[in-house]
Amino acid sequence: MHDVGQLIGGTWTPGSGSGRLTVLNPADGTPVTSVAVASEADVAAAVKAARDAAPLWSRTAAGARAAALHAAADAVEAAADELAELMNAEMGKPVDGAKDSIGAGVGTLRQYAELGPTHRGRTLAGNDEAIDLMAYGPRGVVAVVTPWNDPVAVSCGLLGAALVTGNTVVYKPSERTPATGWRLAQLLAPHFPDGVFSLLSGDGTVGAALASAEVDVVAHVGSTATGRAIAAACATTGAKALLENGGSDPLIVDADVDPAWAAQQAAVGSFANSGQICVAVERIYAHRDIADAFLRELAEQARTWAGDLGPLVDTRLREAVHAQVSAAVQDGARVLTGGEVPDGPGAYYPPTVLADCTDDMAVLREETFGPVAPVVVVDSFSEALARAAESPYGLAATVLTGSMSHAQQAWRELPVGTVKVNAVFGGAPGGAAHPRGGSGQGFGYGPELLDELTVMKAVHLEAPPNGW
Repeated sequence: MHDVGQLIGGTWTPGSGSGRLTVLNPADGTPVTSVAVASEADVAAAVKAARDAAPLWSRTAAGARAAALHAAADAVEAAADELAELMNAEMGKPVDGAKDSIGAGVGTLRQYAELGPTHRGRTLAGNDEAIDLMAYGPRGVVAVVTPWNDPVAVSCGLLGAALVTGNTVVYKPSERTPATGWRLAQLLAPHFPDGVFSLLSGDGTVGAALASAEVDVVAHVGSTATGRAIAAACATTGAKALLENGGSDPLIVDADVDPAWAAQQAAVGSFANSGQICVAVERIYAHRDIADAFLRELAEQARTWAGDLGPLVDTRLREAVHAQVSAAVQDGARVLTGGEVPDGPGAYYPPTVLADCTDDMAVLREETFGPVAPVVVVDSFSEALARAAESPYGLAATVLTGSMSHAQQAWRELPVGTVKVNAVFGGAPGGAAHPRGGSGQGFGYGPELLDELTVMKAVHLEAPPNGW
């Protein structure tokens, strides 16, 4: 059992709260982590420590901040095996996949350590005796609220970008992966002055108190409901809300692609991490010309994946996933494989393929966050685009096509932050996305995240009059 508390102003403490949470291993239900829930006084103390530390850290040379982040990345890399075991125990991700995810987080820390010192403003020429400077500076105190499904990589992105640009941070990991966040904080915090990095542990009440505190930015990756609550809190306090919320990402399978290859892509998008990925494939629009072959291949892919999936994060999520599948079947969907809650311990759910789905089913309208691949058959590429666009979410979309004109049409018309052509995952390390609608607001990752976490000040410099 890991006993998780708070880091406030450089001091590790259980905090002043009286509540405790217990995290259960989703594979077998055994207790993994005991969490001291931070009180409102703990939240206020952490924010004050961050505020007090902000002036000195903001004046620290960019190169020194980058060096600290590089050292922090070294520490995380050295502890990758331990972090992977924690992720596996708390949220069920298989250890090898967890190591890959942690490696991505280390790479992100290093990316921001390199980008930070080169992040700069610009100058505007006035007349011969004047110039305007557009100078960047940190926003101040950044509250970082992160999810359980990829707890190290996501945290490294937001924390790294905030710290290297001279902000101080108060970090609140998900209540479902608190020991993973606690251990990450232990690895990162020693490389920064006291108060620059604080950790608060606990449930949603702690996150809500932090979002309502006197911070300058609330950066959140997680559910749409939580993101909207944070946006409402920021509207009251005046803090900037930087949100990557949930999604229900479409995959379009064009008539000219190989159905076996398309099924492989769909399976990776739908079943990786047991479907618990923000940009997982959650609805598939397959052209009628290849739909039958595609469905056969996808069902076979699902059966291949069946032995490799870890559990869902808990039985509550499994019940929600199965409820969507059951409702779809009741409304006419056909289960080609999966769709049954397995016997035995743990929150396991099989990779599931549904045919004959319709747009009014919750499994297409809402975020599922489980290993479910619902398929809709369409008569044309234009129909697929139109139906894919009919969603309150706007995170990402994938198009499998051999047609350059269809690819162009897709990225121009789909109202999402990221359009991927012929690959469900991937992208350049410095890439960024700008989600829309229910999926959030503001850039995540890439150099643009540095822009989000800084302010620009216009400075007009003019020579004094002659004779002074």
